[in-house]
Amino acid sequence: MSEQTIFQRPRAAARRHPAHPLVTPEMWDRIDSILQRHRNMRGALIPVLQQVQQVVGFLPPQVQQYLAQGLGVSPAEVFGVATFYAFFSLEPRGRHHCKVCLGTACYVRGSNKLMDNLTETFGLKKSGGTTADLRLTVEGVRCVGACGLAPVMIVGEDVHRKVDVVQLPEIMKRYE
Repeated sequence: MSEQTIFQRPRAAARRHPAHPLVTPEMWDRIDSILQRHRNMRGALIPVLQQVQQVVGFLPPQVQQYLAQGLGVSPAEVFGVATFYAFFSLEPRGRHHCKVCLGTACYVRGSNKLMDNLTETFGLKKSGGTTADLRLTVEGVRCVGACGLAPVMIVGEDVHRKVDVVQLPEIMKRYE
């Protein structure tokens, strides 16, 4: 036996990951790492879902099933938590998440026009959605608590205040 073979660790059997076109092998590796850190921890489901959503961008059924098996909980429990909390998404989201406040103060100051312009410009349905290239998700939300700055639009962590439709092209250039 050569010295090299003596010190080689046996390769672990490759885990079977479900197929999903938007989940890469690197993402599966990160998901496995998240599961490993949280295995046998009570109350780990929400933190695991949050971390996995940060990796994948959303929680497709294949990933939910895999997480259920990895955490030893039922798929129904995973689905129930993922659909209960608004911060989880079962649909792919864009790299940039744009929230248009449709609360009363913003609405009377024209946020509905912002929403109409964004959805028309990016070819989305009136209620919002995600662009085909996954660049942008547009969503109308209820009050963001910045009524004095109305109308307000939040893209990622950036808060845009007193936004006018004329400003939209310049603002959105930042998020290509």
